[in-house]
Amino acid sequence: MRILILGGTVFVGRHLTEAALENGHEVTLFNRGRTNQDLFPDVEKLKGDRSDDLEALKGREWDVVIDASGYTPRQATATAELLKDSVKRYIFISSISAYRDFHEKYVDETYPVGKLEDETTEEVNAETYGPLKALAEKKLEEVMPGKVLNIRPGIIVGPHDPTDRFTYWVMRFGRGGEVLVPGKQDRPIQWIDARDLSKWIIQMAEQEETGTYNAVGYDEELTMKKFVDALIKQNPNAEDQWISDQCLLDNEAKPSSDLPLWIPVSEDHPHGFILASNKKAREKGLTFRKLEETIEDTRKWFESREDTDMRVGIEPDKEATIVRRCK
Repeated sequence: MRILILGGTVFVGRHLTEAALENGHEVTLFNRGRTNQDLFPDVEKLKGDRSDDLEALKGREWDVVIDASGYTPRQATATAELLKDSVKRYIFISSISAYRDFHEKYVDETYPVGKLEDETTEEVNAETYGPLKALAEKKLEEVMPGKVLNIRPGIIVGPHDPTDRFTYWVMRFGRGGEVLVPGKQDRPIQWIDARDLSKWIIQMAEQEETGTYNAVGYDEELTMKKFVDALIKQNPNAEDQWISDQCLLDNEAKPSSDLPLWIPVSEDHPHGFILASNKKAREKGLTFRKLEETIEDTRKWFESREDTDMRVGIEPDKEATIVRRCK
């Protein structure tokens, strides 16, 4: 199968490329040619910009395009308009953030999506990111009706993750000592290993699937306590210190940035996280590696990378102060 990947050298795109090559497919990458160009030396690479330069894609044919770098409806629509007669299917990497809200514990693919007040906006921020993805899905279906597969992941983790949201916890427990853990122990959390996601997307391409699917883990509900237990099992010198949402907020702990994977329980987030049902995807073959494997592989990757500055995470002094005040 001939696969065009829009992106292909950073995190999810990188894992998609590896998964496609492992399955024996012919891969072409399209990106700006600025990042990790030493990867995949035997793969065809086309240079261009999603915003205003698609010239390199003209006059070419592929069986499927996987859009791992589309954030705005204009980007997605322009690519689809160009490729609609030269590809059989369009796979769009969307997000569960496309949903209107998460008042239900596990939203499924029929749940309403968010909408933009101004559908012409191209500003991508915390408020617009999800609705922009939802609108892009709609526009793609209009351009290529019946030929679009929308994949909605939640948080994506594993080696080469540029956000460090999951990596922070792996490395923080690795340092040992008293570790501040936010919220209730039974708080449900959810993510997917980028390698499991990528393997399944290639499988869906091979099966010529269309429609919309949430792509989140696991087979059974994962709680923060189960995650912490797995981390402590690998780092017995660490001691978990559970701190309530209210005490964290009283002490100016910042959700997501200070403590990734933490969303205080509120009217907007009654379950303390954003959660989606994966039933439909599991019925189509989505599987998950063991949590311990993702933890260990993430640790090894982080220790091997040149830049070991963490992009998120609470400062040690602030962490110690909050633990002392709140435990």
